[in-house]
Amino acid sequence: MESSRGGGQGGIQQLLAAEQEAQHIVNAARTAKMARLKQAKEEAEKEIAEYKAKTEQDFQRKLEETSGDSGANVKRLEQERSCSFGGR
Repeated sequence: MESSRGGGQGGIQQLLAAEQEAQHIVNAARTAKMARLKQAKEEAEKEIAEYKAKTEQDFQRKLEETSGDSGANVKRLEQERSCSFGGR
C-alpha cells in the first residue's frame, strides 16, 4: 500500500511540474504576442503618419496649382469686365 501511495505522490508532483511548465509556455506566448502587437501598432502608426504627410503635401501642391489658376482667372475676368464696361 505504501508503494502505491508513494507512486501517487510522484504522480502529483509530476502533474504540478507539468502545470508549471505549461504556465511558463503560456506566459512566454502571451509576452511574444504582446510584443508583436506593439510592433504592428508602431508600424501602422508610422505608415499612417507617412500617408497623412504625403496626402497633405499633395493637397498643398494642388491647392497652390489651383490658387495660381484662380488668380489668373480673376485677372482675366477683371480684364473682360473692364473691356465690356468700357465698351458700353
